[in-house]
Amino acid sequence: MHPEEQFKSERLKRLQGYAGDLAFQTLSRDWLQASMQRQYVYNFDWMGRPIIQYPQDMVAMQQLVWRVRPDLIIETGIAHGGSLVLSASLLALLDISDAIEAGTTLDPRASRRKVLGVDIDIRAHNREAIESHPMASRIAMIQGSAVAPDVVQQVRGFAQDYQRVLVCLDSMHTHDHVLSELDAYAPLVTPGSYCVVFDTFVEDMPPKFFADRPWDVGNNPKTAVHQWLGGHPEFEIDVDMEQRLQVTVAPHGFLRRRSE
Repeated sequence: MHPEEQFKSERLKRLQGYAGDLAFQTLSRDWLQASMQRQYVYNFDWMGRPIIQYPQDMVAMQQLVWRVRPDLIIETGIAHGGSLVLSASLLALLDISDAIEAGTTLDPRASRRKVLGVDIDIRAHNREAIESHPMASRIAMIQGSAVAPDVVQQVRGFAQDYQRVLVCLDSMHTHDHVLSELDAYAPLVTPGSYCVVFDTFVEDMPPKFFADRPWDVGNNPKTAVHQWLGGHPEFEIDVDMEQRLQVTVAPHGFLRRRSE
C-alpha cells in the first residue's frame, strides 16, 4: 500500500474506533462543558478580530472550505467579525492556490469569491473594524434579522450568481429561529457542500446551562436540525467530522448536501 493510502487507512480506522469509545466521548463532552463554564470560547482571534469559536471548529471550517472550494460563504451571526475574516482568509488561500496551479498572477484585492454576513445588529465599531480589515474586499454584510423575508430575499439575490455555496448558521439559537434559517438558507447550499449549524451542543448540556439565554435543552439548534432533516433527505449529517473533532459546538451540525 502507498504510504499516503496507508496513512488515510490508519486514520479511518482510528476515527471508526472513536465511534464506540464512550469514555472518550464523555471526556470530550465534559471538557466542553467545563470550558464553556469558563468562557474559553472567547479567548481567540483570527487575523486580529475576536472569533467566538473553538479552535477545533476553526480547523473543521478550513477542511470544509478546501474540500468544497466555495465561491460564496453565507454566515448568519457576525458579532466581532472574526468568523467572517476567517472565511474570507480561507477563500483568499483558495485564490492563491488557483493562481499557483494555473501559473497566473492575481490582484489580492479582487476576487470572485465572497463571504456574506447577516446580523440583526452590526455594531458600529465592529462594522468599522471589519470594513478596514485587509480581508474586507471579500466581505459583504446585511443588517437585519436573518429570518425576515426582505433579508432572506436579499441573500437569495446575492447568491444567485454563485456556483458553489456553503452556509453557516450561528445567530439566534432557539429551535424556531434555526428551523426558519434552515428553511431559508439550506436550499442555497450546492450539492456536495455543507450547511454548518453551530451550537447544537446546547442539547447535550445540563438544563438551564445558559440561564440568561432563551435556548435550552429541548429548544436549540440540534432539535431544529433533527426536525428539519426529517423532511429533507437531500441532506445528511457528516458523522465523520464529529468523530474527528470530538470537541465541537456543532455535534450533528455538519450537514452535507448529497451530490446529485
